[in-house]
Amino acid sequence: MKRLVPTAEMTLGPFFPREFALGANDLTQIDGRRVDGEVIEVGGRVTQLDGKPLDNLVLEIWQADAHGRYDNPDFFGWGRAATDSYGIYSFKTIRPGGTAPSINFLLLYSGLMRQLQTVMYLEPVELEGVPHAQRLVAKREGASRYRFDIRLRGEGETPFFDD
Repeated sequence: MKRLVPTAEMTLGPFFPREFALGANDLTQIDGRRVDGEVIEVGGRVTQLDGKPLDNLVLEIWQADAHGRYDNPDFFGWGRAATDSYGIYSFKTIRPGGTAPSINFLLLYSGLMRQLQTVMYLEPVELEGVPHAQRLVAKREGASRYRFDIRLRGEGETPFFDD
């Protein structure tokens, strides 16, 4: 009997049921208590090379608390969301503290050969010497909402980082 061996051409899997990300996109509560910090919404649209939206792409985020710490037992700092049929995702979280407030993103999708990682910075921030830095800065839309669109390939591609 011939045994099949995975190759580099295989894509990520298993493929996630839509329910996989339900309820994990709100980082403002832990054990039923509201966490400290300014509540913000982060959302955007994920598109592929031709500009078409990606449905059911899973985004995971991790971030520091309002004081810039990753080791706060009163703030989990991790969340998960999936895109809808328009490629739209949304997180409710707190504004991370620190000198350059940022949120880390991990993207998982059937058809990708590997996980994609990027980082989103909140306005205002100066990113001297970072290639394509403007593509890593979320645009403020109102008092507490930020938009961060992600393009997987092509012109305007979001910069992704190796693990």
